[in-house]
Amino acid sequence: MLKRLEEIEKKYNDLTELLSKPEVIANQSEYQKYAKNQSGISEIVGVYREYKEIVDQIEDIKSMLSEKLDTGMRELAELELEELTEKAKKIEDKIKLLLLPKDPNDEKNVIMEIRAGTGGDEAALFAGDLYKMYSKYAENQGWKTELLSASYTDIGGFKEIIFTIEGREAYSKLKFESGVHRVQRIPSTESGGRIHTSTATVAVLPEAEEVDVAINPNDIRIDIFCSSGPGGQSVNTTQSAVRITHLATGLVVSCQDEKSQHKNKDKALKVLRARLMEKLQGEAMGEIAQERKSQVGTGDRSERIRTYNFPQGRVSDHRIGLTLHRLESILLGDLSEIIQALISTDQAERMKASI
Repeated sequence: MLKRLEEIEKKYNDLTELLSKPEVIANQSEYQKYAKNQSGISEIVGVYREYKEIVDQIEDIKSMLSEKLDTGMRELAELELEELTEKAKKIEDKIKLLLLPKDPNDEKNVIMEIRAGTGGDEAALFAGDLYKMYSKYAENQGWKTELLSASYTDIGGFKEIIFTIEGREAYSKLKFESGVHRVQRIPSTESGGRIHTSTATVAVLPEAEEVDVAINPNDIRIDIFCSSGPGGQSVNTTQSAVRITHLATGLVVSCQDEKSQHKNKDKALKVLRARLMEKLQGEAMGEIAQERKSQVGTGDRSERIRTYNFPQGRVSDHRIGLTLHRLESILLGDLSEIIQALISTDQAERMKASI
């Protein structure tokens, strides 16, 4: 581990030197590339340097304890040694986490797709609740959301809604939200006060740049049609809605929320690139495809990762056995405790696998 840390620190120093060279400063694309690489390892270098300082202090105290000291000085030195040793252990654990291989998509923005599953109108309303929850969480994080596509229902809610979330480490924090979410509550239309169970599926895709996935114009078919709203009524009479079919894979993406045909096309291509990247990664790594399948499933009640129980005011994440009795605040975007618990569990599992 120490040898690897030394190599990382050397790389950091080399990058610092490169960033100070006039010819690199003059070439902004090259400068940005080096600066990004340096930023990516700056945290672990800082922690490693702190660790080295503590190790040096421990060695100094051990050397002092090997000499003749009066009782008071020896007790103080032993107490300090104990505190520094404990601190060094905590930093070692932090370093091990920082050295775990990073998901290359962690820094990317997110394309999130929410679809109503089992439960009819109530499922569509729940899909709307989830959209509000993630939008509020993004706002709390200082991230930006943008609607890409939505299929509305007459009573409110969505059959499907697709939107982007742009912000630092958005994918790293939201990627574990993929799966079937279940709600248990009494619908407003239920006169008998019976609890209904409905589901919605959430898919979280890392946003793909054009450099990640190149789409050949000859590989797609673009259809233009009039936008429609709830109940099928026409939103506008101009043909601005866009449907893109990727001929090789059969993937189809539609976008109609903008009045501009050009903007709808750009948004549809953004979603298509994300889905193509996911498909390509899944083919390259079979386990990713299987994980995605098990996370999203079909929207059936039995395939769930989380339950939102209104009568009991609780939210339960079934993957990690976490239950919180503050449903209202969670639906208002207070997801940090759940998300951090999922990240910590994933880190612990990867740490265990690496040993």
